[in-house]
Amino acid sequence: MPVPDYQSIMLPLVRLAADGQERTMGTAIESLASDFGLNQAERQQLLPSGRQATFNNRVAWAGTYLRKAGLLQATGRGRFRISERGRQVLADNPARIDVALLMQFPEFREFRTQTVAPPRPDGGEGRTANGRDVDARPPRELLEATYLELRRVVEQELVERAKAGTPARFEQLVLDLLVRMGYGGSPLDAARVGRTGDGGIDGIIQEDKLGLDAVYVQAKRWIGTVPIAEVRAFSGSLDAHRARKGVLITTSSFPAEADRYVASIEKRLVLIDGARLGSLMFDYGIGVADEGLYPVRRVDTSYFDEA
Repeated sequence: MPVPDYQSIMLPLVRLAADGQERTMGTAIESLASDFGLNQAERQQLLPSGRQATFNNRVAWAGTYLRKAGLLQATGRGRFRISERGRQVLADNPARIDVALLMQFPEFREFRTQTVAPPRPDGGEGRTANGRDVDARPPRELLEATYLELRRVVEQELVERAKAGTPARFEQLVLDLLVRMGYGGSPLDAARVGRTGDGGIDGIIQEDKLGLDAVYVQAKRWIGTVPIAEVRAFSGSLDAHRARKGVLITTSSFPAEADRYVASIEKRLVLIDGARLGSLMFDYGIGVADEGLYPVRRVDTSYFDEA
């Protein structure tokens, strides 16, 4: 049989988790491949990049969407189990779980509004001759929209993994990012100082390769909005070190009054929230690896012009 599209995998994946046991995505892939009756050739069918099996990729996307909708919950690295919402959905005995069904959940709607278009490795959300929606945009627009979707999901996962690590690991991640962005000359110019009695400073990094000035860093793995009092406290820590520049990076968000506060003080204080952190990690290659490159070419009409 053909490899099923990722929406067709959603209901079987939730049913597989219905027993409440924790599973890895690897064991889920094996079970689902057996349930769908895929033969070895179908299991080994690769994406155009040639780097990942098509079925594995679609199971992963199904899992991502189900987690965003709250039907599955992550329990660790590559591990998941069914949520109470997932049980409630199964109790309604749905004939199919797809994007249209997931749109009833506010978390999923919010996720979708942050992205431009769903991944379309199989046209699974379009309308064909038998009645399904078709995205009428030209291929170039679809490619760009799909790239932005892939990017958004990766950025969110980067922040989730940053939250799950230790405070020391997050502090090092922040310094690695700043070095990759060009601050200091090398990782040796970035010192992690976070410890008891550090005065609210987690790291110090040279602003340039000559060390003409230093940037003081605080890294906060925070749940919920960072209180304005924390921003003021960090600013006070800079005063204690006679520092003029600081960067406060969090995995969550800042209140609007924090932006007004940093605009009102003399020292230069930059706030980076979780969304921007994920974007910077993506752009500067922190915690990511290239999965595939797809060169986009156009016809060079000048080549065909007569001399």
